[in-house]
Amino acid sequence: MKDTLTHLRREYRASSLDEAGVAGDPLVEFRRWFAEAHAAGVDEPNAMTLATVSAEGLPRARVVLLKDVDDEGFVFFTNYESAKGRELAAHPVAALVFLWLPLERSVRVEGRVERVDAATSDAYFAQRPRASQLGANASPQSQVVADRSEIERAFAEAEARHAGAPVPRPGGWGGYRVIPTAVEFWQGRPSRLHDRLRYRLQDGRWVIERLAP
Repeated sequence: MKDTLTHLRREYRASSLDEAGVAGDPLVEFRRWFAEAHAAGVDEPNAMTLATVSAEGLPRARVVLLKDVDDEGFVFFTNYESAKGRELAAHPVAALVFLWLPLERSVRVEGRVERVDAATSDAYFAQRPRASQLGANASPQSQVVADRSEIERAFAEAEARHAGAPVPRPGGWGGYRVIPTAVEFWQGRPSRLHDRLRYRLQDGRWVIERLAP
């Protein structure tokens, strides 16, 4: 396996990234990049690695789905009592990573985190598939369970409890917004001389810097 990993490499030649060609606001630039990833047929282009800080001060990461990019930041939804929810309550900061290999692109985000308002969480929950709504009511996310049958039983109970009626949003479930303080756009280039442009918030304004590859 070591030999295989050692020699796994490819040259990136799809595009380039120049300071003159990007928007002054990273959220505007991200929307453009996301639209291009979606148009290119990238599978699950909204999948992102979310990194939080554990109670022990250690990094914790998992993949979640981006559900909105508004004028303030990046929005996703989860159980507030999940491991990531508890970590965000204690340390309201996070990092995000998007990887779009067909375009040889990646985006990194760092920022503070806040909960979205209840109305925003209600609106998103209401348009979820019913099965997903039931799952949110049934699952004690991140808690240890005896086996899969325990979760399936809880789902069936939730299904019976809400039969013929709308499924309510659990009080412990809702959205978070990552408000960026730094966003890096990465474009693969030949010879590992990749293009890296970082937006850094300074005195309320975005400064664009080129980073060495």
